[in-house]
Amino acid sequence: MALKPDRQEHLTDLSFFMNEVSERGLIVTHNTGGSGAAMDDSSATVKVPTATSEDPAGLLMNDVVNLDLTRQHLNYHKDEVQIGSKVLLLRRGTVVTDQVAAGITITVGGKAYFDAVGKFTTGTASAQVGRFLSTADSDGYVKVAVDIV
Repeated sequence: MALKPDRQEHLTDLSFFMNEVSERGLIVTHNTGGSGAAMDDSSATVKVPTATSEDPAGLLMNDVVNLDLTRQHLNYHKDEVQIGSKVLLLRRGTVVTDQVAAGITITVGGKAYFDAVGKFTTGTASAQVGRFLSTADSDGYVKVAVDIV
């Protein structure tokens, strides 16, 4: 589990597709391959970052899976979507997540950034994506105020 149900969603975006498998709770970035100006333009895609210099699009709210849908169904209770489908991105709100880089020291009120795989970190190599509202609990979850404009 990457996101706990304790969250507030103030601004979400459902206009992007994702063409790779990923777990919810990660910061995803814009894919520079297409414009994606229209609501259902399949060139409007996001991806898991490969570098901290990429432009953050939002926090992924769905698990993106690659299933044989002739053999099994998506688990809607876990917010699963099939690869190539639209994904819900959180742009402003609060979440409790365990998608945090290992070995960092979190301070309450400290600025939150993302690392090269989309996890939250305190390193300043990327654009700021929010603030930490708690330190890590015993299970490794932290509360983060996400603010991506």
